Amino acid sequence: MPNIKPVSDLRNYNEVLKNVDMGQPVFLTKNGRGRYAVLDMREYEATQATMKLITELSKGEQSAKEKGWRTAEEVEARLGIM
Repeated sequence: MPNIKPVSDLRNYNEVLKNVDMGQPVFLTKNGRGRYAVLDMREYEATQATMKLITELSKGEQSAKEKGWRTAEEVEARLGIM
């Protein structure tokens, strides 16, 4: 179940931070609407790494569509793996 609190609860931020854990962010509302998310740093870093990986995979896919796909043998030869 999501942990949702009003942003005014940050007056006692230690209590808010106690509820943050890996996979369990605290969502803060302002004027009754979702506004902020407080995440565990490990979760933030994992999310950033995932986004970077998806971006790079997308670039690779776009390149393959434009320039054609390489065979496994071509990749191994280019990397010097044989």
